[in-house]
Amino acid sequence: MDSSSSSNSCFSVGSASPGAVVLLYSKELKKWDEFEDILEERRHVSDLKFAMKCYTPLVYKGITPCKPSDIKSSVLSSEEVHYVIKQLSKESLQSVDVLREEVCEILDEMSHKLRLGAIRFFAFALSKIFKQIFSKVCVNEEGIQKLQRAIQEHPVVLLPSHRSYIDFLMLSFLLYNYDLPVPVIAAGMDFLGMKMVGELLRMSGAFFMRRTFGGNKLYWAVFSEYVKTMLRNGYAPVEFFLEGTRSRSAKTLTPKFGLLNIVMEPFFKREVFDTYLVPVSISYDKVLEETLYVYELLGVPKPKESTTGLLKARKILSENFGNIHVYFGDPVSLRSLAAGRMSRSPYNLVPRYIPQKQPEDVHAFVTEVAYKMQLLQIQNLVLSPWALTAAVLLQNQPAMDFDALVEKTLWLKGLTQAFGGFLSWPDNEPAEEVIQSNILLHSNIASLVKDQVVLNMDSGDSEVVDGLIFQHITLLMCSAYRNQLLNIFVRPSLVAMALQMTPGFRKDDVYSCFHFLLSVFSDEFIFLPGNTLKDFEEGCYLLCKNEMIQVTTRDILVTEKGNTVLEFLIGLFKPFVECYQIICKYLLNEEDYFTEKQYLAGVRKFAGQLLDQGASQCYDVLSGDVQKNALAAFVRLGVVEKKKVNSDTVFNVNEPAMTKLEEMLGCKTPVGKPVTAKL
Repeated sequence: MDSSSSSNSCFSVGSASPGAVVLLYSKELKKWDEFEDILEERRHVSDLKFAMKCYTPLVYKGITPCKPSDIKSSVLSSEEVHYVIKQLSKESLQSVDVLREEVCEILDEMSHKLRLGAIRFFAFALSKIFKQIFSKVCVNEEGIQKLQRAIQEHPVVLLPSHRSYIDFLMLSFLLYNYDLPVPVIAAGMDFLGMKMVGELLRMSGAFFMRRTFGGNKLYWAVFSEYVKTMLRNGYAPVEFFLEGTRSRSAKTLTPKFGLLNIVMEPFFKREVFDTYLVPVSISYDKVLEETLYVYELLGVPKPKESTTGLLKARKILSENFGNIHVYFGDPVSLRSLAAGRMSRSPYNLVPRYIPQKQPEDVHAFVTEVAYKMQLLQIQNLVLSPWALTAAVLLQNQPAMDFDALVEKTLWLKGLTQAFGGFLSWPDNEPAEEVIQSNILLHSNIASLVKDQVVLNMDSGDSEVVDGLIFQHITLLMCSAYRNQLLNIFVRPSLVAMALQMTPGFRKDDVYSCFHFLLSVFSDEFIFLPGNTLKDFEEGCYLLCKNEMIQVTTRDILVTEKGNTVLEFLIGLFKPFVECYQIICKYLLNEEDYFTEKQYLAGVRKFAGQLLDQGASQCYDVLSGDVQKNALAAFVRLGVVEKKKVNSDTVFNVNEPAMTKLEEMLGCKTPVGKPVTAKL
């Protein structure tokens, strides 16, 4: 069982279980900075004048002046790359010259060619596009000022959330706007397939990495040395996405550690004194790719990036996507994070250029930092009114009275703010107008018809679009906005689910159930590893603070006021439990080994049949993200075995364990047990 590391733990000192709880946990609510709309000035100043402005950004005090070509030369002559070339030459019997030639080819493929002319071109083009499709682009300027100071002191790594291709374009645009150095950005090789656009991105700071390195030691050595050289030189802020890819479901994806390992290594090896990690949270009223994402979640292959596809996407220029909020978090010192947490001495035992297996404590530290950065991203995401409206609509589908929707959305607004969520709600505007304008913004999902708000369940002509059922498209699109709320409510929701599933109100039993649920769903949501007890404390604290539960020496009791709230929280989280139950049922019928591709097709067909028959109303199970997360969780929990057969990865169900898991997920309050204990 996890023990809390919190100095203000609500659990009795010396106890690793939640027995004898006196709730002392306190969560300081964040004071939100003022946001400034940068498009306001752009609308009054010539785009050409903006693009051609005097651009002399402040840079890192220890910068080594160099051109992009100098970075390539530095990598080619580095001790680390030389060492790997010699080792591979001995192993593969290839000549050193052949391997050096391969290094040059890798560098030509990946390297950026940052040029001011390309930056100015993008500044001009993006200024026009952003003014056309967004109402506002709001930035916390206090965060910009802190970033400006950080860039001058130490190498900086920007870690943005990833919801859209707009993310990296927006960050470069903002840094140029505020006279900060434009970042060098880790981009996927997909973009190189786009004629001209790929080269333009390269000239604006993108460097390209393969999606998988496999066992290619030479590629890994060249790529990691390239990134570390830019970081050590303080050439420019390095930017990459911890999630590795865009989230299709609006939930933060579990982090990838490869690039984070690389940018932290110069600090581990004492090649830099410190490195600043800057979490950046980018929030959209409406995501440009929302329809494309749903198609992908429903099994339609992702279209290949191409210039032709980009030109076809020009129609978005006639649409309105509302506001964007970009929150630059406080720069986090890697040195401060590591103080007393890990030892860098193993790196002193061998020459720096010799690759080493990462010590366990270093791996644990990198993992912890990745999750902490993601939690900071989540903490600073901004919710739009539509996220609340979508959540209410999904619990009252397919339609509800407009007045009832307004009433329930306002109730949820109060609850969201009470739980510490940051909500972008227009001041001095009637709630009816706010909600109506948001329905209009998302008219592809819902419509206001004769005082009824109706989810769009067909396209007008047909119930099927591009081979997909239109209702499924609408509901999964709506679910993505509801998912944004789970950043605020996931821990209280897990407590609420645990209270419902636990016979009796014993605190220890509720915690055990919470622990079980968190372990099952840790691929769906971001939880700091080894922090389960503190997550439980936070969930209880938020419910207790708002008088929804009371915690006694032995029990957790639900108040009458809390009944409505807990019912809503259970409704918010229940779709995920039902998804996993359905997937358990499907897998229990699988007798032979199966591949992931066979599994995804099978689950989708099985779920579709249940929905058609009316045996289930859980449309979320159609999401490819949920299906993949469930399989990953089942492998981690040992209820599905994963192994290699020839060159294929296959899976096999441990039937007794899967049956037990299905029973535990299906555990509900016995009929007759009061949901509310009178206080």
